[in-house]
Amino acid sequence: MFFSRNIRLLFYREQHMENIKFGPDGWCSLIADQFTVGNIARAARAISRWLVGKHKENTPSVVIGYDTRFGGPMFAETMAKIFAVGGIKVFLSDRFATSPMVSLGTVRKKASMGIIISASNKAFMYSGIKLKGHFGGPLADTDLRNIENMVPEFSEVHLESIHFDEYIDKKIIEYIDLEELYINHVRNNIDLDLIARSDFSFAFDAMFGSGQQIMKKLLPGVRSLHCEQDFAFGGKSPEPDFSNLREFSTLIKKDGKLDCGLAVDGDACRAAMLDVNGNYVDANNIMLLLIHYLHKYKGHEGKVVAGFSATSMIEKLCGNYALPVRRVRSGFRDICNIMLKEKVLVGGEETGGISVISHIPDRDGIWAGLLIWQFMAETGKSLRELLDEVHDITGFFAFERVELAVEKNRKNAIIEKCRNGFFGRFGDRVVERVETLEGFKFLFTNGEWLLIRPSGAISGLKMYAESTSSESCLEILKDAREAVLGAVPLE
Repeated sequence: MFFSRNIRLLFYREQHMENIKFGPDGWCSLIADQFTVGNIARAARAISRWLVGKHKENTPSVVIGYDTRFGGPMFAETMAKIFAVGGIKVFLSDRFATSPMVSLGTVRKKASMGIIISASNKAFMYSGIKLKGHFGGPLADTDLRNIENMVPEFSEVHLESIHFDEYIDKKIIEYIDLEELYINHVRNNIDLDLIARSDFSFAFDAMFGSGQQIMKKLLPGVRSLHCEQDFAFGGKSPEPDFSNLREFSTLIKKDGKLDCGLAVDGDACRAAMLDVNGNYVDANNIMLLLIHYLHKYKGHEGKVVAGFSATSMIEKLCGNYALPVRRVRSGFRDICNIMLKEKVLVGGEETGGISVISHIPDRDGIWAGLLIWQFMAETGKSLRELLDEVHDITGFFAFERVELAVEKNRKNAIIEKCRNGFFGRFGDRVVERVETLEGFKFLFTNGEWLLIRPSGAISGLKMYAESTSSESCLEILKDAREAVLGAVPLE
């Protein structure tokens, strides 16, 4: 299909792997190390068995997409072969696609599962597999554990004996245009003509990811940055935090005519924005803007579901509008589960993954950004003016996060001290109470807080702070670092 046999054989090495584990964002590993054709085949074989067992009375089907990372088409073809041999209908993307495109495609094709080959916001040397349920959101944790338990020690299928074109001819594998499907969905739900006719000029940074073509087709007048293929993502992780968006910020500042920028990660599931001066607008503020827009301006009702580490200003804004709020653990799975059962206005995380009412129960950075642009076009107000409306209700706030690299035993000892109530203060700030939904959130006076939780990595702690200024946040994080490292010295 896309790769020569010699290149394929490179990726067959290291076929054996002790464990393939699906976390909140799927299974992710180093390309050509553990993320190989052989291990992809092992994962696909387990998924195939699980699907066939779950759909005994009908033929299961799968939508498969891939992002712009190296080897994406090859890995997707590998999975398609395994599924086809197992009697599973495959809808295979005809080009790179975003995660939201796969989720939407899964719903529209009434498929049993959606799969995207992607490592999302991670560096170029990684790739991964994300699994989506038939509902277009993250697959349930119990289903993931069942699939993990079915992963064979070795792939039982000889891939070179499977003739891909035969399955194409039999229509067991069928190419699908996920991008066009998504474009039509956007056009039916977002007023692109209004955005295009507005007095605002917009810019878009795809960060070399799989969202790079979509904006050119939706809004051709938008200024584009990093909308071409680069396996190395320009030498940066395709994560839309400000450290990776300085070039985009400089472009907006120097241009002088751009009013707002939208940036999305490698598979376009996360978003961040920049105002007319190139100032960073994080996901916390995007969530607040969407709540404000969808409820006050559009009249929608519903619960707001937010990750535990997201801003506490969500409670303030929702309290003003009498909207219920529910906090959940990190990862979008808990948000998705609630969206499937209840009416949710906005669900989101401070890392940039956001979904809204009447859309798929999954993260979608482009959708969130287009809604903000529509908000600007409808009101004629700049992004900063709209943020001022929100801050008039919540008050101004700042948010910072850092990752503290510590060895595993030291990390565990710090977490144990948090659990035992060892930390009663950090610097001059006295802890008033502690919340423990995920990690340990230490609440101070005047609405300030510090969250400490283990990183997903073997070693490391994630620390978050919210206060009235960035300087105060950094002070809290500095005091926290000194406190936790001082409490558990190096052995």
